[in-house]
This record gives sequence, C-alpha cells and structure tokens, in this order.
Amino acid sequence: MTATGNGVEPEIREGGVLVIGGGIAGLTAAIEAAEAGHDVYIVEKDPSLGGRVARFFKYFPKLCPPQCGLEINFRRIKSGHRLFTVLTLAEVEDVAGAAGDYEVRVRLNPRYVIEDRCIACNACAEACPVQRPNAFNYGLDTTKAAYLQHGMAFPMKYVIDGDACVGEEACGACLTACPTDAIDLRMAPRTITLRVGSIVVATGWQPYDARKLGLLGFNESADVISNVMMERLAAPDGPTRGTIARPSDGREAKRVAFVQCAGSRDRNHLAYCSAICCLGSLKQASYVLDQYPDAEVYVFYIDIRAPGINEDFYHRIWGDERVSFIKGKVAKVQEDAESGAVIVEADDILAGRKIRVSVDLLVLATGMQPSTAGNPIPGLGIEYDEYGFAVENRDAGIQVAGVAKRPQDVVSSTRDATGAALKAHQTIART
Repeated sequence: MTATGNGVEPEIREGGVLVIGGGIAGLTAAIEAAEAGHDVYIVEKDPSLGGRVARFFKYFPKLCPPQCGLEINFRRIKSGHRLFTVLTLAEVEDVAGAAGDYEVRVRLNPRYVIEDRCIACNACAEACPVQRPNAFNYGLDTTKAAYLQHGMAFPMKYVIDGDACVGEEACGACLTACPTDAIDLRMAPRTITLRVGSIVVATGWQPYDARKLGLLGFNESADVISNVMMERLAAPDGPTRGTIARPSDGREAKRVAFVQCAGSRDRNHLAYCSAICCLGSLKQASYVLDQYPDAEVYVFYIDIRAPGINEDFYHRIWGDERVSFIKGKVAKVQEDAESGAVIVEADDILAGRKIRVSVDLLVLATGMQPSTAGNPIPGLGIEYDEYGFAVENRDAGIQVAGVAKRPQDVVSSTRDATGAALKAHQTIART
C-alpha cells in the first residue's frame, strides 16, 4: 500500500478503480473492488481515512464503537496492500474520458510531514507552541498545529496545519524536535494524473450548519450543541474523555433535551427527512441514561421514525421513566442569565399546553447534507437534485455510493457501496 499526503511519491499504475472518499462507503467499495482483483486508488480530503463514522461514539445496529468496523477494514487494506494506493489530503480536480479509460487529475495538498519517515512519536506536537481548533471534535477543543487526527488515524502519520503556522509565521520548533527529520515545511501542493477504468463516488455527508438555526439558540449558548458534537462529547477519545458535560463550564450534564428535525422537513432549511436523526437522538439519550442514573431527558419531536428492527430500541427508550417525549415544535430557546441553564419553550400538542423546561444541555438533531452540495466534482457528468444528492449518472463507468445518493445509515451505506464496487468490476470486465 502506498499512502501519501504529498510526502511520498505514489505508485501510478494504469487501470483499476478510483474511489473518491475514504469514509465507510468509500472504504467498503475500495476493499470489495480490491478483493475482486483490481488496483484501487482511494482519494480522501482529510489527513486519514474513516470519515464521519470515525467521529461516532457508537453506531447502529449493534451500538458498537467505530473502532470495530474500521479496524477490520484497515486490516483488510493492509492485507491487500499491493493493490491499494491511499491518497490523503487529496482532491479530485477534473475527470475526463469514458468507461474503461478515465484520466483523473488529483491535487495533493501538503502534509508537511514525510510519511515514510514519520514514526508517530508525538515529538512534533509536544514541541509545537501553536493551538488550533480541533475540527475532528467539531471545535469543542483544540490541538497543536502539529497533530495526529485521532488515535485510530490511518495512515498513522502526523500532519501540520499550514493555515496555523506554515510560512513566515512558522517557528520551526517541530523541525528541531523531530528525531527522524520527517518535517518539511517547504512542501507545496502538486497535481498528479491517474488512469483508471472505473470510478466510485463516495463523497459522504456533512451535518447541516446549526448556525443557521437562530431560533434554537446555537449561536447564543455554548451549551446548545449539534448531534454530531454530542457524539464527540460521549466518546472516550473526545474532548471530555467521554464525560457528558456542559461545554461552557465542564459541569455534568444530567438534564438534557433533544430537538428533533432541527432544520429538517423545513422549506427554509432542509425540506427532507434525513432518516437517521430520530434513532441518533434515541441512541444519544441512552448515552446520558447510562452515564447518569439520575438523568432527566426530554425529546421534542414532530414524528418519531425508527424503521425495521430499530423499533425495539425506540420502545426501550420510550419506556424509561427518566425520558419525557413531547410532541411539538420548540418555539424559543434562551440562556438563563443567573444559572446559565438553557431554557426550552415548546408546544406540547398532545397535552394541549405550552411547556417550559430548564436543562444543562440542548442537542439539535441536525440533518445530513451531501458533502458535494454546491461544490460538485468537475467532469463526472452526474446530475444532482436541488439538495446536492446524485439523482442521475449518464456514464456507466461512474458509480455513486452511500450518502452521496441519499440520506442513509451505516449498514445501508455499506450495502450500497458493495453494489457500486460490483458495477465498477463489471465496467472494467466489459471494457
């Protein structure tokens, strides 16, 4: 396996399958294509593979941590290393050609670390004096400008944030500290060209921007967070080492409210249902209940949707006396000036009254948007709907997998990606 973030020259071979995106769908498609005998290139814009799933605390259906599924996938990549080229910090700039013969231009952004020299010793991070917002934890904490994206990073190589320190501002402390001379602050972006027979687009998703939901208090209180931020608060490798606490002061968050359809099923934001938000909030409610026996949880909802076997999980949470389900839209969120608590006002439709609760933490169940919304990859010939989901592909050699097509959970994404890999295999076999 060749892994590069502009620190190692990738081995370029003609033919094979290009997978755009290194999340769970992209990993699945890449592994299935490689195990069918094809050379595979994975292009990932982040410093390491894993996508959004790597940021979860647990995921359905078994409520296991992401390490379970990702570790297996990473081992499968290592076992088939001769077939894999992993391009991290990389972006597809253009695609030309037709099924069986594509020419793809890929931009490699600098890691400022020579990968085959990096031993992940952490010396660069220890020496670095610069702090930066930690995007992996959705800004809930900071890292040094020299950092490892997370504890399961694949490849297990450090990266330096060029926006934070490279250039005239660079202090060079990492250069002195590195025992293997792996730091190169002179790295620059460069472009390579790949020739492949088929392409799988698995560009994944991004959470809807909670800053647009002014009514729900995200911009006014640090203790109003999004559902993806809640995953990081509960995770043992997160900013609080798994303690569900108020970001404002670190106090235990035992009274937690969840607002469903935060910006979803709303023509002013996302007009569609993202399919996974209800179960996601129920799962996160279980985090609170498991951590605090005296917890109080409130779920404000329009409808609860828990398809298939997940219905049992829904009934388990519904039956917990510590959980109150309130059918009705939240009308107002404000922070109490004296206590700092978050005050939630809503209509309780079933009871025919208004309700007002005070909580330590308010979690907004924001929906899923395709990562390419408003920024499609040039040359692919894919048509998108008004929200950025792929709806039609005019080229038989290009497949779309996972949430790039529609909102879906991890299981559905992996199944979809397996199908995309099969179609990629068929394209190459025919040509």
